[in-house]
Amino acid sequence: MLTILIVVFVLAYAAIALEHPIRIHKTASALIGAGLLWTVYAVMSGDFHTVGAQLNESLAATAQIVFFLMGAMTIVEVVDAHNGFEVITSRIKTTRLSTLMWLVGFVTFFLSAVLDNLTTTIVMISLMKKLLDNHDDRLFFAGMIVIAANAGGAWTPIGDVTTTMLWIGGQITTLAIMKGVFLASLVNLIVPLMVTSYLLRGRKIVAPLQAADSGLLQTTGFERNLMFFLGLGILVAVPVFKTFTHLPPFMGILFGLGILWLVGNLVHRNKADEEKEHLTLVHALTRIDMGSIIFFIGILLAVATLEHTHILGTLAVWLDHAVGRLDLIVTIIGLVSAIVDNVPLVAASMGMYSLAQYPIDSFLWEFMAYCAGTGGSILIIGSAAGVAAMGLEKIHFFWYVKRISWLALIGYFSGIAVYIMQNRLFH
Repeated sequence: MLTILIVVFVLAYAAIALEHPIRIHKTASALIGAGLLWTVYAVMSGDFHTVGAQLNESLAATAQIVFFLMGAMTIVEVVDAHNGFEVITSRIKTTRLSTLMWLVGFVTFFLSAVLDNLTTTIVMISLMKKLLDNHDDRLFFAGMIVIAANAGGAWTPIGDVTTTMLWIGGQITTLAIMKGVFLASLVNLIVPLMVTSYLLRGRKIVAPLQAADSGLLQTTGFERNLMFFLGLGILVAVPVFKTFTHLPPFMGILFGLGILWLVGNLVHRNKADEEKEHLTLVHALTRIDMGSIIFFIGILLAVATLEHTHILGTLAVWLDHAVGRLDLIVTIIGLVSAIVDNVPLVAASMGMYSLAQYPIDSFLWEFMAYCAGTGGSILIIGSAAGVAAMGLEKIHFFWYVKRISWLALIGYFSGIAVYIMQNRLFH
């Protein structure tokens, strides 16, 4: 049985990694893989009661992540529908490319920490289309935005899906991950920025001809500011809600979503239906990426079978014997996340190592958050932010390898050096 489960999982994983060449959506591969794995496990084990109980347990853990993601993505869509991000983007003004790179890098870094790396990448690349006319410049900025978004998402529990998974799973806490990984993530961004600012020295911005943005006519300045600050306030308040109530984060995000929904109804209550249709929470729910959410369901349930059958525990023991050093193991996991999706990698790691062996906020979990979160920047297909940038600016895989991958790589290892040094000094 174990051999069959491993073969099925590897085939499903390969199909996910090769999504673009084989032209089969990764969500389909994940769902089929999960269905086959649980079917094989149930039929071949014969203990249907135990398997059913384990499936219910895994479903409860998966649902917490899914509800949280749905709530967060909906809040972001509402802010975007009200053009709330103009509050930030309208304040970026400079004539030098190198200065703009630093501004964009830091805005992306901190915005990603509050929102998430995928949404921030979409917002910032959309901004670049308004600020830069030269397509090659936009491609280069898009690559750096991917690095900055992934670095920013790694040091907060709501900035990256993998960090969110570790936070909801109880492996890390909010303040500890922010204090532990912030400096490493910052170095991961600053080192590539220093290199790129040297490469772009002396160059001026070529701005496109500005056209009137009809989208701004939908909302007033008050509405944009209100929805922007309320949306961000709700997202930032979720970790505080969890700390004070000890309830799961999804409850906090759903509570906040209800508040945002109420405020939206009150603000737009006197408008005609056709005027406020695109500003409602109902419309925002239709715009969230349900394909990605269902992918998370499939891959998390697939990985759960390997955990319940103790395959992951056996793999952890083998890695300890073969590699020996925990820092090397996690570094390798981060590099592998550049090739395959980091969600199943982190899900597998959570099943490989127990909290009894590695307690909350230990070296393993913090270092895992950094490596899995930033390692995906090394290749364009290694993160959701990279895939989004690839679609928005039509970035070719090998262009990214030639121009951006080496920057992401030196940033990745620079951050690793800083985190290990910091961990040894203060622990």
